[in-house]
Order: sequence, then C-alpha cells, then structure tokens
Amino acid sequence: MSLSAFAPAKVNLFLHVGGPDADGYHPVASLMVFADVGDRVAVQPAENFEFGITGPFGHGLAPSEDNLVVRAARALLARVGGPKPPFRLVLDKQLPIAAGLGGGSSDAGATLKLLRQALDLPVQDEILTDVAAELGADGPACLWARTAIAQGRGERLSPAPTFRSLDAVLVNPGVPSPTGAVYRAYDEAVAPEGADLPPLPERFESAEEAAAFLAYCRNDLEAPAVRLEPRIGEALDLIRGEPETLLGRMSGSGATCFALCAGDIEAEGLAERLQVMRPDWWVRRCRLG
Repeated sequence: MSLSAFAPAKVNLFLHVGGPDADGYHPVASLMVFADVGDRVAVQPAENFEFGITGPFGHGLAPSEDNLVVRAARALLARVGGPKPPFRLVLDKQLPIAAGLGGGSSDAGATLKLLRQALDLPVQDEILTDVAAELGADGPACLWARTAIAQGRGERLSPAPTFRSLDAVLVNPGVPSPTGAVYRAYDEAVAPEGADLPPLPERFESAEEAAAFLAYCRNDLEAPAVRLEPRIGEALDLIRGEPETLLGRMSGSGATCFALCAGDIEAEGLAERLQVMRPDWWVRRCRLG
C-alpha cells in the first residue's frame, strides 16, 4: 500500500476579482494552470491512522486535524463508509506556505486520488470532485490539475485556450501572504472592472502570444497584497526588469510571483541569476500547462 501522488502548484495567469456578494464571497474569473513543481503526498501501512509532514516547508506546519490532507482523507472515508485498514499519510511540503499556489487544495486533491487507488475504493470521479469542492472553492480545479478557466467562486470550470507548455520561473520572497488579509485589503478599493472574463482566443501559438494577451489582463489582488507586504513588490520589480521576462505577475493572493519566458534556456538563465542575486528567496524554474 506504499504509494505517493504529486500535488502540483497552481498558478493564476490572470485573476479578475469582483466585489463581495451578500455572503461575503468574491466572484472571480481566472486562467488557472499547473506547474511541474509541487508537494507530494504518500500513504504507508500503519497500525493506527497517522499523519506526518516533512520537507523544507514542513517545519512551520503542525500535523493536525485541520490540515487539508487529513480533512480530505476524513471526508472521503466518511463518504464511502465501512471499516478501512489503518494507514499513515505523509505530506512532503516543497511549496511555500500562504504562497498563492493552491498548495493546500492541491495536497487535498492528491490525497483523494491517492487513497482511492491505495485502498481500492469504489469511488467515481464525481464523488472525488464533490469532496474536493467541500474543502474549498478551488478544490475541483486543483484535484484534476488541468488548465481551465475558473469563474463564480472558482468552482465553475470551463475550457481554456490551448497552448504548448509555458516556460516560467516562480519567485517567492520568503514572506507569507494570507488570503483573508489580502481580500480585506482588496475590499477597500474594489477593481472597477470586477470579475470580467476577457474574450479568449482558441489557442496561443507561442509564449510571446500568450504573454501579449495576458498583458491586457490583471491580478486584482496584486496591488492590495503589495500594500500589505512590500517585498512582493520588490520581487515583481526585479523579475519585470530582467530581459528574459515576457510577463511578470503575482499568482493568486501572493506572495509567489511568476515570470513567463520564451523558452527553457531563458527560464533556466533567469532562475540561475535570480538565485545568485537573492539566495534568500525561493526560486524555481518550471513549466506551466
């Protein structure tokens, strides 16, 4: 029963946000893609249910019942019912915390798919999607980790323009950016455009074409996040000033930013230089798609 599953980082290439509705939720329109870097969840035999956390960003997380990995496991087992063999879950936390990369939701999604396989559960995809949605608005998107347009509260998914994988560099200046605080700051000056969805092409033929289109889009949480944490602005200024960067933007509610590049050579060169310039930052070359 010793198996593991990859939990990829989520990146919002654009994120248009409207004002809060009567329930306090913000409508969004976003192009969500997934990276080839992320966390990993493993399941192992055990005498009792156990949960552990490892990895460079695991030291700041308590292995508690509140973790989305545990909540996902509990929710899935409650759906299927009946006794199940005990097991141990281990989260290898490679992504920064409160980083705008959907780490918790992706960890939960990996857990759901992993347990279905490891325990041979007779669970259809629709049930996994329902459980993921109960854990968070972006749960279904992070469960299947496919490029998509997300609308509503993030739960309404539709096809996105097709493109070959995009070479990029992820940069986190080593500070958390809590989602709730960023949304509260956003509410003080709601973007007048709201959660508008721009007219989308069917396909991006190149990274340059994708970057040109995305330049007319926004991340409406970027400005409030920078006001709360100026080091996010420092990261954005740095990547936007580098010659390899076709587009520099923050993902989600921050603090991770991304630079789209023309190809893998450009992304590799940019990542290596940023690591030398700011060795205290988390920098990862990746592909998005």
